[in-house]
Amino acid sequence: MLTPRQPVPDLKIDTLNHGAFDLQAEQPTFATLLVFYRGLHCPICATYLKELQRLLPDFSERGIEAIAISSDTKERAQDFAERAELKELRLGYGLSLADARKWGLYISTSRGETSIGVVEPDLFSEPGVFFVRPDNTLYFASVQSMPFSRPVFKDMLPALDFVQKVDYPARGEYTGAV
Repeated sequence: MLTPRQPVPDLKIDTLNHGAFDLQAEQPTFATLLVFYRGLHCPICATYLKELQRLLPDFSERGIEAIAISSDTKERAQDFAERAELKELRLGYGLSLADARKWGLYISTSRGETSIGVVEPDLFSEPGVFFVRPDNTLYFASVQSMPFSRPVFKDMLPALDFVQKVDYPARGEYTGAV
């Protein structure tokens, strides 16, 4: 389990249109927003990431750089980007399931063809949203075992304003006996 205020796993991944991504090399003013999504087969992911793309300037104003990542192949990621009309959002692909596990993501097995007529991969990771500070420590984490009920990006913006105004610390860092 990842712990707030502690280092996160290394993450290096290829992107469709933005070169190689290396989390350790990222230097946002406040944080890197990592959004792990299910892949081409997920219509909820398309809607979710369209909203993130729309809000990229708002996140950027707050010192946050975003990337969305899946375990899809390059071809499936490209198809997803075209279907969802994602041109500005960095899209990473080829996340290994071993790396997904390091991030605490749930892994699912294929149920065949989805409601949009796309076959799920044999294995794929479920969604997760993380804010990682420039020192590569975890600030925020939300992991889902289902495709729905994800954190709402527009609701994050006023929370981030508050967090930055009062220098609110990452929470959930206690790992001692209870």
